[in-house]
Amino acid sequence: MAKWTPKHEAPEPLEGPVVATITGGTVIWFVLFLAQVPFYAWFADRDLTWWVWTCLAGGGLGLIGIWYVRRRDAALKRAAARPPHGDAPAGTT
Repeated sequence: MAKWTPKHEAPEPLEGPVVATITGGTVIWFVLFLAQVPFYAWFADRDLTWWVWTCLAGGGLGLIGIWYVRRRDAALKRAAARPPHGDAPAGTT
């Protein structure tokens, strides 16, 4: 097989309100779960209970995602506030 080489550089990653996006998605998963719980018997009769549990899993994974992106955002802010390596103020070591 021939080696694939890119024809152009990859674009920069998009940065936006990541924490808000993940939080909104997590809320949607939990709302979908809560909306389906009253109809659990209907889902069970049709062997579709995986829909209910998928929504709960999405909400649970969303909580992990919120924790992750909040820590990532805090680390990026700390790194931006820190002076570049080698540019320490005079008189400090």
